[in-house]
Amino acid sequence: MKRNIVQIDEEKCNGCGLCISACHEGALQLINGKAALISEAYCDGLGACLPECPTGAIRIEEREAASFDEDAVKQNIQRQKDTQTEKLACGCPGTSVKSIAKKTGPVAQIKSTAIIESQLNQWPCQIKLVPANAPLFENAHLLVAADCTAYAYANMHNEFMKNKITLIGCPKLDEVNYAEKLTEILKSHDIKSVTVLRMEVPCCGGIVNAVKTALWASGKMIPWHAVTISTDGNVIEE
Repeated sequence: MKRNIVQIDEEKCNGCGLCISACHEGALQLINGKAALISEAYCDGLGACLPECPTGAIRIEEREAASFDEDAVKQNIQRQKDTQTEKLACGCPGTSVKSIAKKTGPVAQIKSTAIIESQLNQWPCQIKLVPANAPLFENAHLLVAADCTAYAYANMHNEFMKNKITLIGCPKLDEVNYAEKLTEILKSHDIKSVTVLRMEVPCCGGIVNAVKTALWASGKMIPWHAVTISTDGNVIEE
């Protein structure tokens, strides 16, 4: 039968995973770092995933497809809930497991004795928890960071958080549209600059896209730049 169903352009997909959170039928998953329709029977063709895609990789097309199966959808959703760990290890490069060898010796020992002070200047720091109208944003330099960056990059506090208001989040795990909150913050306050700190994994592109969307929606010319941290703790792009 012919019906409306999603079509994903792999070339445009950046693997952010926002569409997966938006799909209430569990029809989409990340496979090899790209969003993919796992079963035509799970897709209702209504396109709730479309507005969440920051790259325009998803469209609705009419084509021959299996009928929408509501019972199969319910079973699929329950199966995903029961196997949440397996769901996260879905082939995305961000879930690939590896060991990281660390340097040892006199230099490492000297550094480990240094006193490092926290540079967190506010609480809360989660994007979804901080109120957009908080006065602390006025005239602030803003750091929007993927939460894994603080664990991967050793000098996170002194190099990136110092003298900034820090907001953290994970676009893959948080079922929330960061762009809306960030837009409200940028519109409501005189933000001096925005730094985006992300990991090298594809799904982290979601936090960069959220900032880009918010900057555009705010209508303000605010200086910004993005920094990428490798999984072994190095700055690989700035």
